[in-house]
Amino acid sequence: MFKTNNVTSRIFERQIRTPAPGTSVHSARRFYENLVPSFTIYDVECPDHSFFKFTDDGQYFVCFSRNRQDLIVYRPTWLSFSCKGEDCDNNQELPPQVKRFESFFTQLYVKPLASCNELICKDFFLYMESNQFGIFATSTAQIQDARGTDGAILGVPSFEKITIHLFRLEDGFKLDEKVFHNDCVNLTHNMGAFLYDDLLAVVSLRYQTIHILQIRDSGNLVDVRAIGAYCREDDELFINSSSQLAGNRGDLVDNGTNHDQPNSNNSFLSGIKQRLLSFIFREIWSEETDQTQRVQCLKKKFYFHFQDYVDLVILKVQFLDRHHLLIKFGSVDVGASRNTDQLPAFFAVYNMETTEIVAFYQNAADELYLLFERFCDHFHATSINSMYMNFISSHSNNIHALEQLKSMKNKATSISQFVKKMLSSLPLNCQSMSPSPYFDQSLFRFDEKV
Repeated sequence: MFKTNNVTSRIFERQIRTPAPGTSVHSARRFYENLVPSFTIYDVECPDHSFFKFTDDGQYFVCFSRNRQDLIVYRPTWLSFSCKGEDCDNNQELPPQVKRFESFFTQLYVKPLASCNELICKDFFLYMESNQFGIFATSTAQIQDARGTDGAILGVPSFEKITIHLFRLEDGFKLDEKVFHNDCVNLTHNMGAFLYDDLLAVVSLRYQTIHILQIRDSGNLVDVRAIGAYCREDDELFINSSSQLAGNRGDLVDNGTNHDQPNSNNSFLSGIKQRLLSFIFREIWSEETDQTQRVQCLKKKFYFHFQDYVDLVILKVQFLDRHHLLIKFGSVDVGASRNTDQLPAFFAVYNMETTEIVAFYQNAADELYLLFERFCDHFHATSINSMYMNFISSHSNNIHALEQLKSMKNKATSISQFVKKMLSSLPLNCQSMSPSPYFDQSLFRFDEKV
């Protein structure tokens, strides 16, 4: 294949040769082989902000004020200076304005984001490419020893208020917000939220609920469904009407002496937990055909671990497509621990439309690891409208990344521990991978650890 380090020659080659159908973007990205950063400018005069990240299309640079109250957005001006000569790498005679931050970025606006008692979550930002919307979060101070309220699980800290903000990045106009009161959402590195097309999933750790929101083109955040205590939209209505009917019958018998009985909501397992237990039961039931062996198998694998399954909590969620969620279950200790490689965890694939669990794995399952190794791109769940996120290198679409993974696997002292370590990253954090050409392993070879 024709290749040269001369940009002019590559441009001429592009004029006289037509790339194969569907490969024009790949051909354009190959120009970055000739445009490699090779010079660093030190001691640049920068404003006193907390710099966060670029949007995937490179149009906006998102920053926050040091007091974590204001949103500051810049527009990159890109290439501003050039060097003429053979020894440009060592050329120190650059114009004075190169040392200034404003020479490379133009400030678009500064907008107040947090209220007086809230702070911006500086590790959280999601970008909706199709509408150029930005999703930010603010929260009050963490309450470590929060009182247990109805439906809340113990051992999870609480925040008096968590607010999800929807902004239009073009002009910084605030479109809508969603508020969670006395709740806990893990917003560090987008762990507690996942954006897929126009759907946003937010995980309430404290109340074990997956909130599915839809972002309309008009800029509204609309509640679609809440998965947790109930799975279908009419579950709560059905249970309340049933309990009300049972209460009316009780009044006829004891003339109202049963009003102090506990609420039926507290006496039942949550809807998602019942779906999970029934799936595990059916899987174990179908393993044996002999009735005696089936009962023994259920005793060992289901009833013996029944309380362990009941105690599982939802830790993390991601979209696999518009209808399926990958849900990570574990203990409260797993959610609070930094190193989760050695701790047991479980993964379930949940269909939101049928409200069924369709698959269930442990974090040491070889079957799930093989799926992750061969079909890693499906775990990224990139938007169908995104032309940038389709270029993320993975071991399922790039031979160099696959060789690197196999090398790590061969060096591992224990295959089971290696599988646990690889699966500990699931579900993947939303928009945690960069589509930059400099991270394209088809163009450049690099060590991810460095």
